[in-house]
Amino acid sequence: MSRPDAPDMDEWRTRVRQWLATALRPRREAEATGDSPDRLPADLAVFHNLPDDEERRLLDRCRAYHRARHNAGFQALTLPRENGGQGLTAAHAAVFAEEESAFDVPPSTELISVTVRLVAMAVSLFGTPEQRETYARAFLRTDLLACQLFSEPGAGSDLAALRTRARQDGEGEGGEDWVIDGQKVWTSGAQFANYGLLLARTDPDVVKQAGITAFLVPMDAPGVEIRPIRQMSGGASFNEVFLSGVRVPDALRIGSPGQGWEVANATLAFERTASGSGNRRKGGTFTDVLALARSLGRTGDPLVRQRLADLYVRTALRAATVERVARASAAGGRPGPEASLTKLMASDLLTRTGQVATELLGARICADTGEPGTFAWTEHLLGAPGYRLAGGTDQIQRNLIGERVLKLPGEPRVDRVPFSELPG
Repeated sequence: MSRPDAPDMDEWRTRVRQWLATALRPRREAEATGDSPDRLPADLAVFHNLPDDEERRLLDRCRAYHRARHNAGFQALTLPRENGGQGLTAAHAAVFAEEESAFDVPPSTELISVTVRLVAMAVSLFGTPEQRETYARAFLRTDLLACQLFSEPGAGSDLAALRTRARQDGEGEGGEDWVIDGQKVWTSGAQFANYGLLLARTDPDVVKQAGITAFLVPMDAPGVEIRPIRQMSGGASFNEVFLSGVRVPDALRIGSPGQGWEVANATLAFERTASGSGNRRKGGTFTDVLALARSLGRTGDPLVRQRLADLYVRTALRAATVERVARASAAGGRPGPEASLTKLMASDLLTRTGQVATELLGARICADTGEPGTFAWTEHLLGAPGYRLAGGTDQIQRNLIGERVLKLPGEPRVDRVPFSELPG
């Protein structure tokens, strides 16, 4: 529910526009000088492929903007005030996004998105008042950065099958501690994160969804080891994270013991809503493909025009769906299974965008000939399949849409037994 003193839309738009003008340059001005984020070569990459020093500089730019936005009262607009947000409506958030699009916003990163849109929201919704004050606020301001320690080598699509264990130990300096052992994988930005939102099994004698608990784990804690994973597109933004006897105080437990599956579902719903949105474009866009077709002199070909029209329509449909789901999610507090629609459309659009670019380029996409805007498409083409897995596979999204949106019969389940009785 929005607060009773929420500003009317005209007043709000004026306030937003005035603040943005003090914090950022207009996009047209940035484009005129040639240093707009949209002109960075990395924009064709679905996942970042930057050296650590460049990634840190990009993180610094993003953090400076988010701190300024938070300090001005423009962060977490639809989150209730009691949870650390502004308590405004989805309409207020839509106006802010509309006005912000006219300015040169620093392109975001996976880690910034996970910190602000996922972990901060999870701690705000499920954390204690002390945790909200200490951690949620710091995540929203990006004073602290947080990664997501969910997936495991044997628990990706079936996340509830995770085997990372946490057991209680009363020998901690501040009282009760949890000792964590296990392995996580596909963790974006772990090498730069201060904390990780981790899911661990705390009770193996109940069904697998019921025995999971969420924790905030300091990424510099003894026993945490981070190993980069080199992707076929060239980057290493993902990581494996190994946890060996990592001690975490009970004060860093998020939610009640056994509430981790609820925390995970809420966090993943925020992730699906965020997919394909944000200030960093994930991969090439319709505009890039159109520019490529023009540079190659192919826009007069009727088959090319048909492919471009199809891509444009799908781009417009995705944008409209993102807006509709975001408004519904903001009005209801937490995103629902409808967020799977935006995730599925985003991954499909990335795949189709790469296909059209490949058809236009032909063999030129296979070798760097020095022609601008040609070989760079390989980063998009090699990265797009990964987006069909990140944030929940396409198959999982279709299951969610079928069962929870369309109310179709669920798939047969044979794992409704205590986790300890499932085959290893």
